[in-house]
Amino acid sequence: MIPLFHDFSGETVLVFGGGSVGARKARRFAREADVVVVSPEFSDDSFGGTARIRAAPSIPDVGEWLDRVEPVLVVAATDEPALNEAIAAAAGERQTLVNRTDQSGEREAGSVVVPATVHDDPVTVAISTGGASPALSKLLRQRIEADIAGAGAMAELTGELRLELQSAAVAPEARREAIRAVVKSDRVWKALGTGKAKARNEAQSVIDETVVGGDFDA
Repeated sequence: MIPLFHDFSGETVLVFGGGSVGARKARRFAREADVVVVSPEFSDDSFGGTARIRAAPSIPDVGEWLDRVEPVLVVAATDEPALNEAIAAAAGERQTLVNRTDQSGEREAGSVVVPATVHDDPVTVAISTGGASPALSKLLRQRIEADIAGAGAMAELTGELRLELQSAAVAPEARREAIRAVVKSDRVWKALGTGKAKARNEAQSVIDETVVGGDFDA
């Protein structure tokens, strides 16, 4: 499977299943998408303010639910393997992406695995074991959370500096070398913890040391 990032803004995700797994998936996609959850019962878990429809879809009418909601992604999270299979089949017939929560390892075409993620906006790191070991995904996520602390601030800072270097007509190779130097600088990383102004000053110092002749002035 090839990892991709997908923008679900304005799209609809249809979740079948009102248990803890369905709730977790609903919360996950509700950050961007309109989420509809269909289930005869719902757990006490939070569903993230999504639309919940109390119904018990049967295998024959799964396709009708997809045609009615027109989702870009379907999540099969029921506790009935045959129903999950029917959901996946109906999604495949409509060329709709599907995430089947009761499967791991090899999957059919059009299948989606929802990875564990770590966010430090605008930086996102995704982790997947192909469904083989959720426990390992959780452990790796916890480790990475500590490792990327400040990465979002660094991304924003270097993005701004990159544009300023371009505006100052600094040669492409010199720009790349300067930004790489900023990213590798322990001084800048440390300064990020004390505020953007100090981090920018440290980054400027690194750039002045890196760009030939110190010919860049922000």
